[in-house]
Amino acid sequence: MKIIMNEDTAKYVINDLQASSNDSIRFFVRLGGCSTVQDGFSLGLTKDTPKHPAAEILVENHKFFIEQEDEWFFDGNDLTVSITDGEIKYDFNENKS
Repeated sequence: MKIIMNEDTAKYVINDLQASSNDSIRFFVRLGGCSTVQDGFSLGLTKDTPKHPAAEILVENHKFFIEQEDEWFFDGNDLTVSITDGEIKYDFNENKS
Protein backbone atom coordinates (compact mmCIF):
# COMPACT_ATOMS: atom_id res chain seq x y z
CA MET A 1 0.00 0.00 0.00
CA LYS A 2 1.24 3.46 -0.83
CA ILE A 3 0.05 7.06 -0.77
CA ILE A 4 0.18 9.04 -4.01
CA MET A 5 -0.14 12.83 -3.85
CA ASN A 6 1.32 15.74 -5.82
CA GLU A 7 2.73 18.97 -4.37
CA ASP A 8 -0.34 21.09 -5.14
CA THR A 9 -2.59 18.66 -3.30
CA ALA A 10 -0.20 18.55 -0.34
CA LYS A 11 -0.13 22.35 -0.17
CA TYR A 12 -3.94 22.44 -0.17
CA VAL A 13 -4.17 19.90 2.68
CA ILE A 14 -1.41 21.61 4.68
CA ASN A 15 -3.18 24.95 4.34
CA ASP A 16 -6.60 23.45 5.12
CA LEU A 17 -5.29 21.89 8.36
CA GLN A 18 -3.17 24.96 9.17
CA ALA A 19 -0.22 22.60 9.64
CA SER A 20 3.11 23.90 10.90
CA SER A 21 6.37 22.90 9.23
CA ASN A 22 7.03 19.97 11.59
CA ASP A 23 3.48 18.58 11.66
CA SER A 24 2.72 15.13 10.28
CA ILE A 25 -0.69 14.51 8.74
CA ARG A 26 -2.62 11.28 9.20
CA PHE A 27 -5.30 9.72 7.03
CA PHE A 28 -7.61 7.93 9.47
CA VAL A 29 -10.75 5.81 9.20
CA ARG A 30 -14.05 7.36 10.33
CA LEU A 31 -17.36 5.70 10.92
CA GLY A 32 -19.92 7.06 8.50
CA GLY A 33 -19.74 8.55 5.06
CA CYS A 34 -18.99 6.46 2.05
CA SER A 35 -16.04 5.17 0.11
CA THR A 36 -15.50 2.83 -2.79
CA VAL A 37 -13.61 0.31 -0.61
CA GLN A 38 -15.64 0.02 2.64
CA ASP A 39 -19.36 0.66 3.13
CA GLY A 40 -20.21 2.90 6.07
CA PHE A 41 -16.67 4.23 6.53
CA SER A 42 -14.70 7.14 5.09
CA LEU A 43 -11.34 8.87 5.49
CA GLY A 44 -10.53 11.85 7.64
CA LEU A 45 -7.41 13.99 8.02
CA THR A 46 -5.74 15.20 11.19
CA LYS A 47 -2.39 16.39 12.47
CA ASP A 48 -0.82 13.49 14.40
CA THR A 49 2.46 11.77 15.20
CA PRO A 50 3.18 8.46 13.45
CA LYS A 51 3.38 5.46 15.79
CA HIS A 52 3.23 2.41 13.49
CA PRO A 53 2.82 3.71 9.94
CA ALA A 54 1.70 1.26 7.28
CA ALA A 55 2.35 3.82 4.52
CA GLU A 56 3.92 7.26 4.42
CA ILE A 57 5.04 9.88 1.95
CA LEU A 58 7.01 13.10 2.41
CA VAL A 59 5.65 16.02 0.36
CA GLU A 60 6.28 19.73 0.93
CA ASN A 61 8.35 18.85 4.04
CA HIS A 62 5.34 17.18 5.68
CA LYS A 63 4.93 13.48 6.38
CA PHE A 64 1.54 12.12 5.32
CA PHE A 65 0.81 8.68 6.74
CA ILE A 66 -1.64 5.85 7.42
CA GLU A 67 -1.35 3.88 10.66
CA GLN A 68 -1.28 0.06 10.65
CA GLU A 69 -4.54 -0.01 12.64
CA ASP A 70 -6.31 1.62 9.65
CA GLU A 71 -4.70 -0.54 6.97
CA TRP A 72 -7.75 -2.87 6.80
CA PHE A 73 -9.84 -0.04 5.33
CA PHE A 74 -7.77 0.07 2.13
CA ASP A 75 -8.27 -3.63 1.34
CA GLY A 76 -4.82 -3.81 -0.30
CA ASN A 77 -5.37 -0.70 -2.44
CA ASP A 78 -3.11 2.32 -2.85
CA LEU A 79 -4.49 5.74 -1.91
CA THR A 80 -4.36 8.56 -4.46
CA VAL A 81 -5.22 11.99 -3.03
CA SER A 82 -6.16 14.89 -5.32
CA ILE A 83 -8.13 18.12 -5.36
CA THR A 84 -11.21 18.42 -7.57
CA ASP A 85 -13.31 21.59 -7.59
CA GLY A 86 -11.78 22.71 -4.28
CA GLU A 87 -12.54 19.38 -2.54
CA ILE A 88 -10.16 16.67 -1.38
CA LYS A 89 -10.77 13.50 -3.42
CA TYR A 90 -9.66 9.97 -2.52
CA ASP A 91 -9.20 7.25 -5.13
CA PHE A 92 -8.35 3.66 -4.28
CA ASN A 93 -6.36 1.77 -6.89
CA GLU A 94 -5.18 -1.83 -6.90
CA ASN A 95 -1.66 -2.12 -5.49
CA LYS A 96 0.50 -3.32 -8.39
CA SER A 97 3.55 -4.25 -6.28
